[in-house]
Amino acid sequence: MLDARIRPWIDPPLDRMGRMLARTGIGADAVTLGGLAIGLGAASCAAGGAFGAALILVLVSRLADGLDGAIARATSKTDFGGYLDIISDFLFYGAIPLAFAIHDPAANALAATFLLCSFYVNGTSFMGFALLAEKHGIETDAQGQKSLYFSNGLLEGTETIVLFVLFCLLPEWFAPLAWIFGTLCFATAILRVAAARQIFAQPRKGPNA
Repeated sequence: MLDARIRPWIDPPLDRMGRMLARTGIGADAVTLGGLAIGLGAASCAAGGAFGAALILVLVSRLADGLDGAIARATSKTDFGGYLDIISDFLFYGAIPLAFAIHDPAANALAATFLLCSFYVNGTSFMGFALLAEKHGIETDAQGQKSLYFSNGLLEGTETIVLFVLFCLLPEWFAPLAWIFGTLCFATAILRVAAARQIFAQPRKGPNA
């Protein structure tokens, strides 16, 4: 819900930094993988109870996640780069709840499982919508220039980053925050399915129709 609103604020400085990094020869895919490694480092810190370090690494990893696209725009975008970026994002998003479940299984495991299930369903609704949008030639740049169609929803990347920051700042609140966010993720998926039905439910015409 917030991604499109913050784009006008974050894209200009990210693009400037991306152009600077591109001139050094650093590639977008390398930054994507570096950001993923840092994000997994954040998860490792959270699992061990080092929440301050986890918070810093979460923020650095998300900066890298923004910079890889800026570097690609300054050089050349590839479909593989977009694919690698979305895979890295999904792995990072799954690793953080898992880390909190590992840290305190008795308090967090059930809530983390619910949250991961909601991520799975919401991610599937997102990817399925993107596939159909591509098939129907539907495009948008509301969330910036992306390799996939980014359908909006109640919860997007910005809200997820805020959630992870709250996890690190208030680890004792992980379970209630996970239950609330997971419920909203399911609501986002339901709304996306309803939107898909409205847009894509018409019967497909045959080649001779």
